[in-house]
Amino acid sequence: MSKNFGAKPLLFPQPVMIIGTYDAEGKANAMNAAWGGIVGPKEIIIDLSHHKTTDNLAVNPYFTVAIADAEHVIACDYVGIVSGAKEPNKMAKAGFTTRKSEFVNAPIINELPLTLECKLLEVIGGSKYLGEIVNVVAEDRILDEKGEISLQKLHPISYDPAHHGYYILGEKVGNAFKDGKELK
Repeated sequence: MSKNFGAKPLLFPQPVMIIGTYDAEGKANAMNAAWGGIVGPKEIIIDLSHHKTTDNLAVNPYFTVAIADAEHVIACDYVGIVSGAKEPNKMAKAGFTTRKSEFVNAPIINELPLTLECKLLEVIGGSKYLGEIVNVVAEDRILDEKGEISLQKLHPISYDPAHHGYYILGEKVGNAFKDGKELK
C-alpha cells in the first residue's frame, strides 16, 4: 500500500541554510532558506522568492551559506520569518554578530560554526541562485582530532517540510563507499 502526495518538496533531509548578504551600504542581512543544495563539486543552488537578500544580491553578487545548528534554532528560524526590509535590527534581535569573509564580499555569522563563502554565478528562471563555493570556513569547536568537520560537534539541523519541524542530524549508521562492497 502507498499514498500519493502530488508534487511537493518532500525531500529528506533538507538542509537549513542561513544566507548572508550585504546591502548597498554594507549592512549585513541573513535569511533562512531550505530549498537548495550542492549541485557540483564547487556549486550550490538556492531557490529564493523576492527578499531583501535577493535585492542585496542584485547589487553585490556574493553571499555566504551558514549551516543552521541546534544551538541556534530559534535565531535561525527568526531570520526566516522576519524581513530585513521591515526590521532594521533583525541581526541584533536574532543575536547574530558578523565579520566580513576573507574571500567574498559577504558576512560570516560568528555564532554559526560552518559557512560556505560563495560568488553568484547566475540567476536561473528568476528564482534559482547558482553560486560558486569559493571557500568553506569551519570554527575549531566543530573539528575532530584529525581537523575534519564533525557532525557530532556541529549538530546541524534539517527542515521537515511535511510537518514544518527542525530535526537534528548526526548519528552515523554506515560508511560511504565501503559498506556496499559487502555485496560485490
